[in-house]
Amino acid sequence: MKSLKIKKGITNIVITSIHSGHRIRPQLLPYLKLSETERLLEEDPFTDEWVKISDNNIRVLPSRFEVDLNRSRNKAIYTCPQDAWGLEVWSQKLPDEIVEKSLQVYDEIYTQFANYFDDLLATHKHLIIYDLHTYNHRREGFDKYALPEENPEINIGTGNLNRKAWSQVVDDLVDRMKTYNFEGRHLSVGENIKFCGGHFGSWLHSRYQDLVCPISIEVKKFFMNEWTGNVFESQLIHVKELLIAAITPATMHYKTCQ
Repeated sequence: MKSLKIKKGITNIVITSIHSGHRIRPQLLPYLKLSETERLLEEDPFTDEWVKISDNNIRVLPSRFEVDLNRSRNKAIYTCPQDAWGLEVWSQKLPDEIVEKSLQVYDEIYTQFANYFDDLLATHKHLIIYDLHTYNHRREGFDKYALPEENPEINIGTGNLNRKAWSQVVDDLVDRMKTYNFEGRHLSVGENIKFCGGHFGSWLHSRYQDLVCPISIEVKKFFMNEWTGNVFESQLIHVKELLIAAITPATMHYKTCQ
């Protein structure tokens, strides 16, 4: 079963969406305790559409509840509520063979990642990789909002890159997002406030070092109702326009980044 949708273009910018997938393979369904609505609370809807702003993009199809690619291999399968924000994912302990199959999916996807990025780096001196995510800010209840100062509308995660080497790209990205006219106002943008980046970015840096600039972009779910899944269409469109405005100029800098 195909696990990725990959497009390869001619630019040096890659956009990824590794948590937008909602698919659960049939063998897992008898063990799954969560409803689709509960799964969507922690998945990253709409990021699979935002990736299309670059001609190089990756979309992951399996749900993070099947296998989480932003965690290390030994943590990629949620086995207890502590692994999954207190949620009881499974109705019973998963059989070993089921777990092994999920880990096989994990390994196969990372092999495809390696082939893809190896291939791109045969053409480009450097790659700038934007890993798109969304995150909840009403986790404690329908009408309970997390503190804005601790939950920026845009969180830029730079914990998996050489900040000094890639300062031009990161600083330009943050500045453009902070000054962007978003429906008559400026969004709150923070660097490493809520998240610094996950295993995917760590893997990219470990494998390619300063040849790549992996930036995690986490969009707070202010553009939708995270509990019902209803989206505010105009804001959804404007987030995409924000990403285009902020990301595209990065091509001006990458040749100077050493």
